[in-house]
Amino acid sequence: MISSQRQHLILSRLRTRGAVRITALSKELGVSAMTIRRDIADLADKGLLKRVHGGAVTTSTLLAEPLFSVKSQMDIGLKDAIAQEAVKYVAPGDVIAIGGGTTAYVFAQHLLESQQAAGITILTNSIPVAELVQALESKDVEVIVTGGVITRSNSLVGPIADKVIGSLRVNTVFLGTHSVSIPRGFLMPNSLEAATDMALMDIADRTIILTDHTKWACTSLSLFARFEQVDTVITDDGLDPVVAKQTKDLVKTLVLAKQIEQPSQESEHNQ
Repeated sequence: MISSQRQHLILSRLRTRGAVRITALSKELGVSAMTIRRDIADLADKGLLKRVHGGAVTTSTLLAEPLFSVKSQMDIGLKDAIAQEAVKYVAPGDVIAIGGGTTAYVFAQHLLESQQAAGITILTNSIPVAELVQALESKDVEVIVTGGVITRSNSLVGPIADKVIGSLRVNTVFLGTHSVSIPRGFLMPNSLEAATDMALMDIADRTIILTDHTKWACTSLSLFARFEQVDTVITDDGLDPVVAKQTKDLVKTLVLAKQIEQPSQESEHNQ
């Protein structure tokens, strides 16, 4: 398959999926990961897509919220590293809140597999997180679901969710974000989701943002938290040192988790 044909197929996949992973494209198109990286770099130079860690997204999705199923395949190693660090901020018996999005979902996976999950209560507006708890064989974890309107990221938002949240109290809230803007703060493309995240922060003694380094390069419309409103930001060590210093100057605590390498297919024998 020649380069132009591969690139046409990559763009076709992006139009239908909103995002693609290098490893998945490598298997699907029968070429090496290195070849796919070169194709993505070429398409990015032409302005036809945006490169992200481990894959690419369409330029048209930068202001929109991708589907949960799409986002869950992006930056898996980064999310694992961030999640493992975030688990340290939970103690057995805590009452916590977990927001929507795939980074928060990965955090919930790691938390529920840990000893820190013993006797905890989780308030969540994430349908996938609630389903994770329900699937547990042990019923030592209680989950409270907010209700509300379902977003593309499988989050429950809106006035119903906000009203339920407002009647409760939690030790810590763990939230993802669509983008990070210096010096503004943390943003989402969905204004209702931003409002619900704000409601979760209002009932929490401590706010922790979970986000990988690629989010500093993204753009969104709705601000839900300023830097001074956040206690801790947990990201990965792929964050640019200059940006990391700027962020440290704005937020109380910045944690850089060591990236977890994902296996990749580098050989060219299938070309």
